Amino acid sequence: IFSIVVFGSIVNECYVNRDAQDPELLCVFNENESACSYGIAVGIIAFFGCIFFLVVDLHFQQISSVKDRKRAVLLDLGCSGFLSFLWFVAFCFLANQWQRTTMSKGVSQGADAARAAIAFSFFSIITWVALALKALQRYRLGTDMSLFATEQFAADGSAAYPGYPAGSGVESTDTYQSPPFTEPADANPKGYQVPAY
Repeated sequence: IFSIVVFGSIVNECYVNRDAQDPELLCVFNENESACSYGIAVGIIAFFGCIFFLVVDLHFQQISSVKDRKRAVLLDLGCSGFLSFLWFVAFCFLANQWQRTTMSKGVSQGADAARAAIAFSFFSIITWVALALKALQRYRLGTDMSLFATEQFAADGSAAYPGYPAGSGVESTDTYQSPPFTEPADANPKGYQVPAY
């Protein structure tokens, strides 16, 4: 949403005429076309990056390979860090150019949009740093079972299988389970006779 606000406000209101007689549109950020172009480019890149990683997060549980999950998390971490840097540069660049801008009638028309672009560039830095930290946290979990859908497994690997859950249709309230293969093997079980050859 922040990226939409940044590139939308720059595209819609940050190009103004210098005066009524001059039809040429100029960027309100100190008449520096690079400032407007950079803000638009970063906003569009961040918008499509958000859509891509939203789709990856929606399908993350369906990725069965640990290597593919690791790649997805590393890609998320790298892109989030890179976009944090791009937004930081955008904020500094736009704020610097806005500070150098001389106010005129044309510039005052786009002043609110320019301030909004600067403010939401700053908010985007915070948001992308938070996303990078979440990706780093997910990466540190590694192949921890919390990344997989494992509600059916016991938390402790040495714990016994929990058995049937309550209310599963099994009427017995006896929760005792004998360990496997501990009953003594009878040499000649009842009802079985060894054939003589």
